Amino acid sequence: MTTTPHTSAGALSLLTLALFASPMALAQGTGWYGGVNAGRTGAEIDDARITSGLLGQGFNTPSINDRDRSNGFKLYGGYQFGPYVAVEGGYFDLGRFGYTANTVPAGTLDGEMRARGLNLDLVGTLPLTGKLSALARVGMNHARVNSRFSSTGAVQVINPTARKSETNVKYGLGLNYAFTEALAMRLEVERYRVNDAIGNKGDIDMVSVGLVYRFGGPTPPPRQQVASPAPAPVYVAVPPPPAPAPTPPVVQAPPPAPVLPAVVEPRRVSLSAESLFGFDAHTVKPEGRAALDQFARDLAGTRYESIRVQGHTDRLGSQAYNQQLSEQRAAAVKNHLVITGQLDGSKISAVGKGETEPVTQPADCQGQQRTPALVACLQPDRRVEVEVTGTR
Repeated sequence: MTTTPHTSAGALSLLTLALFASPMALAQGTGWYGGVNAGRTGAEIDDARITSGLLGQGFNTPSINDRDRSNGFKLYGGYQFGPYVAVEGGYFDLGRFGYTANTVPAGTLDGEMRARGLNLDLVGTLPLTGKLSALARVGMNHARVNSRFSSTGAVQVINPTARKSETNVKYGLGLNYAFTEALAMRLEVERYRVNDAIGNKGDIDMVSVGLVYRFGGPTPPPRQQVASPAPAPVYVAVPPPPAPAPTPPVVQAPPPAPVLPAVVEPRRVSLSAESLFGFDAHTVKPEGRAALDQFARDLAGTRYESIRVQGHTDRLGSQAYNQQLSEQRAAAVKNHLVITGQLDGSKISAVGKGETEPVTQPADCQGQQRTPALVACLQPDRRVEVEVTGTR
């Protein structure tokens, strides 16, 4: 049974277009992940070759019924080395395919093939938005193909079973949507080059959807140590001293005025969103983490009462989206100050102001269409402000 290139050309073209038609954003971080996909597979049965083979044995073939659709799945795990590159390996089952050829003189020839195996791929990731990324993969698959043949009537099968294991190329495209930092959904289109058990070469396509889970995550803040209670004092009876001789009264000086802690004026720091995040994203970049770490170190020795984190965006985009993005950025800064900076999270509040408090004036940056000049002009509006109130 022969498989040849089948569907997926249109789907591959659409996914390729998506790689270049959307704005870029931040990709997933490094670390291990695992997932499972399931979907439909397809192969094209080479009816002409089957007809030719039967004709060489003296049979005409008036009709062939193909079974060229099946169900498949794959289990995989991988390691993300950075925002753009991962290595992934796994197990796949592309399903069963077959045909029934009706012959003259009267008889039938029935063939069936099943392909399963292992793969190792290099996966490239291109961020499209804060949650959506495009995937492209190329790698090798080692497929084991089991074939079975049976017949009725005048047709005779000499070798009813055959097996073949061989390594070939595979490639594909896909989309990845992150529900959270740990859980994402994938939609993929893949093509596996497969050699069947009787010397034929072809492709099997799989269109699948699945879930991906990323292991690990932010380190939880350290638990505060609770001091052990001091031991109870031990009282020893001591005889009272003899009464002292009366002395003239001493005029007591007034007690010194209590020393009040110096009140520190509220401290406000404004951080550019470009220094903390990627454009249209809310995950803190390495250079942003360094700035926040320095800010936490500067608070050493300050007895602060509260820290207020405010996220701001420019006016580009919808109000609802800008409000959500500003809240996500404020929350990301708070999480970093608590987890990495080890500041007291109960004293830190995070709010999003969206586009409601711009720094620029309407006359400064005119226009509504997103252009590089307008995006650069509105840069001061995209910021995170941190205000600290306390005593020293």
